Amino acid sequence: MQTYIAYVDDAEYAQQLLRSMLLCAHGQDAHWVLVACAPRITHRVSKFVSNRSRENWRNKWADRLFQSCLPVFQAQGVQVTPMLAKAPLPELLESLLAEHGSSAQVIDMRRPKDAVSAQTSTPVLRKLAGTLTSLGACWTVLVSDVLAA
Repeated sequence: MQTYIAYVDDAEYAQQLLRSMLLCAHGQDAHWVLVACAPRITHRVSKFVSNRSRENWRNKWADRLFQSCLPVFQAQGVQVTPMLAKAPLPELLESLLAEHGSSAQVIDMRRPKDAVSAQTSTPVLRKLAGTLTSLGACWTVLVSDVLAA
């Protein structure tokens, strides 16, 4: 039985990858370990939130993620074990490889951070270019009026 360990932090992004992976491995006897990697809480927010409420939030977040991802596995009839990452990923990976064998394949299905920042920065650059163009046009009109007088 092939074991796959998948890191997931966004259900929508992971579902696309999971569907393609499960279609490619159709008919194989596989066991998936789905590791939910919760987003980090900012330093400012963490000052005002207790550890218990932080853990409750992480558990609710993971439950919502699993509710979105598990039907993809159930439709294919694949065995899956959901788990929430509570330790740093390198340490968690060592324990998972010890538990499931060193031949397990590790797949990182987390949304790339660069893709998110690239999507948000594109409109800002367009606005900046438009602003600079309009400022240049204003200066041209001002300078031509001053020189003409």
